[in-house]
Amino acid sequence: MTRLVRLGVLMGAAVGVYATLVRPRHLAWGATPDEVREPLPGDDLVRAPDLSATRCVDIDAEPGAVWPWISQMGQGRGGLYSYDRLENLVGCDIHSVDQIVPEWQEVRVGDAFRLHPEVELTVADVRIGETLVLHGAVPADGTQGEPPYDFSWAFVVRERPGGGTRLIVRERYGYTKWWAPLLVEPVEAVSFVMTHKMLRGIRDRAERAPLADRVA
Repeated sequence: MTRLVRLGVLMGAAVGVYATLVRPRHLAWGATPDEVREPLPGDDLVRAPDLSATRCVDIDAEPGAVWPWISQMGQGRGGLYSYDRLENLVGCDIHSVDQIVPEWQEVRVGDAFRLHPEVELTVADVRIGETLVLHGAVPADGTQGEPPYDFSWAFVVRERPGGGTRLIVRERYGYTKWWAPLLVEPVEAVSFVMTHKMLRGIRDRAERAPLADRVA
């Protein structure tokens, strides 16, 4: 067996292990089977997704202490509470804050939610204290052309029985081009890493101190 063939076999095995063992866990990190199957706000925007991820985290703080961190998210606002340095390598200019900023608390349907100074989603639904749903997609070439997929991103804040908060985040992709998986699948692998950090970032900020002590 030549070195090239051995390399191909190893790469194929690695892809197989990721697809069967790792990827399902990434797509449902922290979520129960019921949460993965449960309909959530925003699901109607991408009704038959080709790829869906539902990720969750428990937060030892009341929903009222969690929501302000979500409502102020976005580039040019509170950031994404993830790996700012990695995001800024591609020009996102994101700076995640560690305090509640009152002027960033208002969020309405139709508002732009920026991921990058030139890339934005749209607020499709908002229920103060409970749900934020974003909708849109990013053109593959970075222009204003038609994206190869449709995308929704939902943040759901729920009170846990006995106190505390359950934060559920769901991504749904609907492919509109045959080659969309070649773009989305690698992005989704990165998205898991960034979302994992984001969920922990929201949790840690909400749990760190009483809300009144964190208002800028």
